[in-house]
Amino acid sequence: QEQLVESGGGLVQAGGSLRLSCAASARTLSNYAMGWFRQAPGKEREFVAAVSWSGGNTYYAASVRGRFFISKDNAKNTLYLQMTSLKLDDTAVYYCAADPSDYSGSKWKYPYKTLELWGQGTLVTVSS
Repeated sequence: QEQLVESGGGLVQAGGSLRLSCAASARTLSNYAMGWFRQAPGKEREFVAAVSWSGGNTYYAASVRGRFFISKDNAKNTLYLQMTSLKLDDTAVYYCAADPSDYSGSKWKYPYKTLELWGQGTLVTVSS
């Protein structure tokens, strides 16, 4: 069974930076599109960023574009989300997800529930 394991969450002040990691198998990193989602208390899960299986294409939600950066390191079997200029509204549980389908497919559209792999989530809290 393939697994995704997130890490790197924590408490950070507004304006600060944090990097999330998602450990995956080599097979997943090489063959799956991967992405980050987040869910704030009382809110729906929302898309944050995604990267194509090749790593050549990246996609961002408008709310994080220019502040968050998704990348993957196949040698380390890890997906990253570098978050900068953090805002209070970025507070949420962040989830890593992966699916063999391309980002343009329906699985990557709300509500995202059919994506094949999900991590357990890591909490990011941004304080003032």
